[in-house]
Amino acid sequence: LSDKKIPSPAKPGQKKRIDYEYERKGNCNLFIFLEPQQGWRHIEVTDRRTAVDFAHCMKKLVDVYYPEAETIKIVMDNLNTHTPASLYKTFRPQEARRILQKLEFHYTPKHGSWLNMAEIEFSILARQCLNRRIPEQEIIKKEILTWENARNLEKATVSWGFHTQDSRVKLKKLYPTIVSESHLNCNKHSASDEDAIARVCTHQN
Repeated sequence: LSDKKIPSPAKPGQKKRIDYEYERKGNCNLFIFLEPQQGWRHIEVTDRRTAVDFAHCMKKLVDVYYPEAETIKIVMDNLNTHTPASLYKTFRPQEARRILQKLEFHYTPKHGSWLNMAEIEFSILARQCLNRRIPEQEIIKKEILTWENARNLEKATVSWGFHTQDSRVKLKKLYPTIVSESHLNCNKHSASDEDAIARVCTHQN
């Protein structure tokens, strides 16, 4: 976004003034890689958010950022492009398999993407770096890179206060219900029982 009118600069006793009108210059997408325990993150700025974009991010994660890792566990939401199929769509089958052999996908519950620590990091990025009108994607890239380097140098991490016991209460409806064998046996009917029930119902009607 860019300003249609030049903002009035701040001066003694008066804050900077920005007109409410703006001009849309386009849009872009942000992929975030976050390793909270190490205090490391990387933001990938792309033009779109397609399956191909996602696949190239996964390849970069495997080949550039974690080439020595045996398994990379990835926590992400249920966006329709966040699947192994995206890699097969983008790369040859052998290459897609090579990349996927090192990846282990874990999905947050539907409508529960807030459980992903990456969402917290996105919120920090928005407040500290992107909370104004930025007219060009190249400016966004440069400012995000500066922010990213500073956060990584600081080894800033996420203080996560949502634990397993909390989830068993707040997310109770998402957990599977375990039915005892005795309960299942009580609900079983033999063929003769069903015939008898049918005859009773017929007689009553």
